[in-house]
Amino acid sequence: MYSRPIVRLFLARPAAFKRLTVNSSTAAVFQAEPKPPVQGVMQVREDKIVGRDIVGYGLNGEPQYFDSITHPFPSVRFKKNTPEIMALREKEKGDWRKLTLEEKKTLYRASFCQTLVEVEAPTGEWKAIFGWVMFWVSVAIFSFVGVRKYLTNTADDPSLSLESRQAQLKRMIALRVDPIDGLSSKWDYEKNTWKS
Repeated sequence: MYSRPIVRLFLARPAAFKRLTVNSSTAAVFQAEPKPPVQGVMQVREDKIVGRDIVGYGLNGEPQYFDSITHPFPSVRFKKNTPEIMALREKEKGDWRKLTLEEKKTLYRASFCQTLVEVEAPTGEWKAIFGWVMFWVSVAIFSFVGVRKYLTNTADDPSLSLESRQAQLKRMIALRVDPIDGLSSKWDYEKNTWKS
């Protein structure tokens, strides 16, 4: 009757759906009201940002921190507020020329985990990926060689012997296979030898 995902949607958020309408093609169309925030998820996110300043809108309008080149300004500061950082924040409201280089770096590291250069810096992760690819390629090659050597009987196959190949060649000449520009065109049928 109903598919399970639809039933789960109705059971999970019955107030979110205003009505269910059915089109002429009998496809169900949901017209949803804006859903309220789920309490458990928001509480977890708020617990992670306790003691940290929310300084912007963020990527999706949610308070979260991540380093990204495409979105360089996260909505939450990186470190929690400590008395030392709060004192530096008060000091930065004045003249920045009075701040030392170490104080500026401390303020930057309180807001951001990495600089943009550090985010773009190569991590060497490609070496591990390349190593795993080479490992699985070698497993595949050794498996192929092992199967060919120990599980197939190509060495005992009579069709690969010299006598069977010569018999096959004679049979192809007798049947005049490819007489225009192939094997039979190079055979002299009157002298019963190859043409020179």
